[in-house]
Amino acid sequence: MGATDDPVLVEEADGVAHVVLNRPESRNALNLAMCHRLNEVFARLDAADDIGAVLLRAAGPAFCAGADLKERKGRDEGWVRARRLASFAAYEAIERCAKPVVALVHGPVVGSGGEIAMSCDFIVAADDATFRFPEPHWGTVGATQRLQRVVGKRRAKELLFTSRTMPAAEAVAVGLVARTVPAAELLATGAELAATIAGAPRLAMALTKQAVDLGAETDLAKGIRIEMAAIERCLADGGWRGGVEDFAAAMRAGRRPEPEGS
Repeated sequence: MGATDDPVLVEEADGVAHVVLNRPESRNALNLAMCHRLNEVFARLDAADDIGAVLLRAAGPAFCAGADLKERKGRDEGWVRARRLASFAAYEAIERCAKPVVALVHGPVVGSGGEIAMSCDFIVAADDATFRFPEPHWGTVGATQRLQRVVGKRRAKELLFTSRTMPAAEAVAVGLVARTVPAAELLATGAELAATIAGAPRLAMALTKQAVDLGAETDLAKGIRIEMAAIERCLADGGWRGGVEDFAAAMRAGRRPEPEGS
């Protein structure tokens, strides 16, 4: 990916979309142009039949230093309100994408950067990543909803009230990050994960994501009904037969197959 003024770069290969925050000179601070571009990119990827996984990462030494406060200089309350709505729309576009989206974060992840990362399905962090949610200390409100749903209400309050920096190891311990890897291995780890995800049957993967997301909003009994509806769609599609055939072929070849699913 070459140098460009585009605040979000996209490259697609082998069923994987690589989405890159591209304002390294501003430590990828989120501005209005980046909000609109993220919304546009993820709306397109959501409808892309040839994409099976998305990696979201950033250029430069920081994943995202938060909102670009410089662009608010001289603006009125109406502009700031519209800008915040644009950021909410960007986060939602990432979250609603039917494709699995993995965030690869490194360096500082601040405020809006955390919102972008939490909008993904899970986060893999370089061991040099740090997380901070300083919105109240900047005289505004943010990260109050996703953060508490990920780390719990009391932990979210502590992080927001104190604006302290949380290291990657602690982020794993509280469930914000799925795993950490050495910084030098972040891209290779992401590529391997994306290839694994993109190699799975597309419908089954999309329905798995949908069932988890919808199930999180209801009780277990209704969640099981959501899962059964997803299973019925897979059965109607017929793609499940390929998984059975692959399992049988692995057995015939003497390879150790993966454990059976439900």
